Amino acid sequence: MSQNILVTGGAGYIGSHTVLQLLLSGYRAVVVDNLDNSSSVAISRVKELAGEHASNLDFHKIDLRDKPALEKLFASMKFYAVIHFAGLKAVGESVQKPLMYYDNNITGTIILLEVMVAHGCKNLVFSSSATVYGSPKEVPCTEELPLSALNPYGRTKLYIEEICRDVHQSDPEWKIILLRYFNPVGAHPSGHIGEDPCGIPNNLMPFVQQVAVGRLPSLKVFGNDYKTKDGTGVRDYIHVIDLADGHIAAVKKLADPSVGCEVYNLGTGKGTSVLEMVTAFEKVSGKKIPLVMAARRPGDAEIVYAANGKAERELKWMAKYGIEEMCRDQWNWASKNPYGYEKSA
Repeated sequence: MSQNILVTGGAGYIGSHTVLQLLLSGYRAVVVDNLDNSSSVAISRVKELAGEHASNLDFHKIDLRDKPALEKLFASMKFYAVIHFAGLKAVGESVQKPLMYYDNNITGTIILLEVMVAHGCKNLVFSSSATVYGSPKEVPCTEELPLSALNPYGRTKLYIEEICRDVHQSDPEWKIILLRYFNPVGAHPSGHIGEDPCGIPNNLMPFVQQVAVGRLPSLKVFGNDYKTKDGTGVRDYIHVIDLADGHIAAVKKLADPSVGCEVYNLGTGKGTSVLEMVTAFEKVSGKKIPLVMAARRPGDAEIVYAANGKAERELKWMAKYGIEEMCRDQWNWASKNPYGYEKSA
């Protein structure tokens, strides 16, 4: 009997790639997503890529704040664990609409945890973020660094982490793994699934990709006066397939009796500047990306990259792909789906 894993937000960018890796690893995946910032086309594409495993995927359009709908789902089958991706994730929007972010991300999580308890499912893998390190005083970021978020989006991640720690403290039967991602990029090598942000992208690579396919005239680079090798901000970019595999490693780790509430960074452990990333993308795509230099964005840190040792030791997980593969797969997805899922479906 393959284990049932509930994946919230499984139609999103990281969610869809993780669902595919779960299926290929022999799990049954049940996806709930309200499709606010994602597309059901992603689920159909995952089924195509999963081949003979496609029948192990179920999709339900549910908002986590709809407790009766969630209750009904949990009553209908037993889940081994939940991987919780669902949430809003645009930094700028969170600054303008903090209450929407707190309601969606935090209320949704609390209701999910309540329903999990009621149905005896106490295994959770939570999609956290390196934003909980704020503007770190030292790099690489280890899991022990002091936490502070610079915007409401980051604070929702931080508060949910604290809620998880409190829940485990109150009931040690809970096994919770908090995964702090660095900067996910790339797409499935098939070019069949990838990142398809609604509206204006918030992250570097979807922006670069939209310039490359002609949807945007130029890339705005925020800050070129940082104390870095070329003046632009440095981040730890991680291939979305590596990130998805990190979740499979976390689900396997839940079987370890010693797990309480654990935190792991998922990154490559290497910093890459904005300009280095753009140059790598230009190389694989053959496209020139026109740049417009702009002022620093408030709340942006100068250099952030991960210390990966803990995930390597305890999850037996390590990033396999480099910048070149990330850019190659990103461009493959972009060139096959210049307008994302909806227009190409």
